[in-house]
Amino acid sequence: MRTLFLQAPSFDGFDGGAGSRYQARREVQSFWYPTWLAQPAALVEGSKLIDAPPHRIGLEEVVKQARDYDLAVLHTSTPSFRSDVKTIEAMKAANPDLKVGLIGAKVAVDGDKSLETAPLVDFVARNEFDFAIKEAAEGRDLATITGLTWRNKAGAIVRNPDRPVLENMDLLPFVTPVYKRDLTIENYFNGYLKHPYLSFYTGRGCKSRCTYCLWPQTVGGHRYRTRSVGHVIEEVRWARAAFPQVKEFFFDDDTLTDDAPRTEAIARELGKLGIVWACNAKPNVKRSTLKVMKDNGCRLLLVGYESGNQQILHNIKKGILVDVAKRFTKDCHELGIVIHGTFILGLPGETSETIRQTIQYAKEINPHTIQVSLAAPYPGTFLYKQALENGWLDDANADLVNDDGVQIAPLHYPHLAHSEIFRSVDEFYRSFYFRIPKIASIVGEMALSPEMMKRRLKEGVEFFRFLRERREVAP
Repeated sequence: MRTLFLQAPSFDGFDGGAGSRYQARREVQSFWYPTWLAQPAALVEGSKLIDAPPHRIGLEEVVKQARDYDLAVLHTSTPSFRSDVKTIEAMKAANPDLKVGLIGAKVAVDGDKSLETAPLVDFVARNEFDFAIKEAAEGRDLATITGLTWRNKAGAIVRNPDRPVLENMDLLPFVTPVYKRDLTIENYFNGYLKHPYLSFYTGRGCKSRCTYCLWPQTVGGHRYRTRSVGHVIEEVRWARAAFPQVKEFFFDDDTLTDDAPRTEAIARELGKLGIVWACNAKPNVKRSTLKVMKDNGCRLLLVGYESGNQQILHNIKKGILVDVAKRFTKDCHELGIVIHGTFILGLPGETSETIRQTIQYAKEINPHTIQVSLAAPYPGTFLYKQALENGWLDDANADLVNDDGVQIAPLHYPHLAHSEIFRSVDEFYRSFYFRIPKIASIVGEMALSPEMMKRRLKEGVEFFRFLRERREVAP
């Protein structure tokens, strides 16, 4: 079947790709690669991938192109689902014979209801969907494909048996040739990676049990299944030749550093290639591993600190001690590894005092840049189950983003209102960035590079616009 893979247009500046941990508009416009669409696209010969938001492709153009295909596969999410369904309705109106399937965490945990809500969708692929989508694109009878929930000719919804988890990750083809064929990589950027950057996964799953984290609880699972070191390095070699303009590679595994020996082995091979690279990390990596990484081209770590309060970290099963995180951060500073620190406000146990404590903690450990998110109870996570059971989530505030795609505060507690949690994001950013040493650091960075000056000035305009928009919609 002629197959179109699609990240549909939605909110202006909306980062909905599967590399995005929170599908929303950012404080600084950012876009992650649609890797989880590119992976099945790499398995389907003659397919095409359209990532509409970063390429500013509107609904009219998507509908026009959909006329040429037999099957469309869309990545969807809880925040974008309604918008994605409207896109499907428009595509089907233009091409009534078009078959449509959905992938993503939203449909992995709620396939039946998703099909009930979207009667024009023919099937959804649950969990790891790569080879299920390949089989659907081959025109196989949907009744024979494991891992699908589908609609039969009578309109009844049928749930096929689960698909076994993929163990040999080297069976998956490279995603970067799909990037080369269908994407403009200069359209992907964020506030902390060099531009242009390239990202893909070296494995799937995460052994951590963080209650809020979407992918391990819905799609990837809690076992870290990895590609061989040689397979990863082979793709890096291919991508370096295909994209000579790339300045940094980012490995998007939930926690690459969970397997320290493998991380060190990958690092040493990257060092031989002279690659500048970055990855996600928990703040507990040993100094010896950090040194191997730094010595072999690792420039930056994206680190999930989440909170500066130890009890909250226990509540969310983060598996991190504040003192260990402080020591890890000190090691990174001394070794010269840049940190982009991520924090979450509104997690279970949050109070006005713990918010202040986390802000103070962030200033104390002083990552180079930060991202402050609001606790988001995505369906399928333990946090969502907790929120329903404890009355922390009500119908009036159940959406994860507002009408403009900006993240809101859906959780509330008897002692802490939605509004206070929402407003605390502004306080966090201002308190962290509006310090003389931090301002001096950013100005110094700009002074050393005209390119960085241009970039930071643009990001500054976007950041202040973001803060202003948040104040306008504040509850």
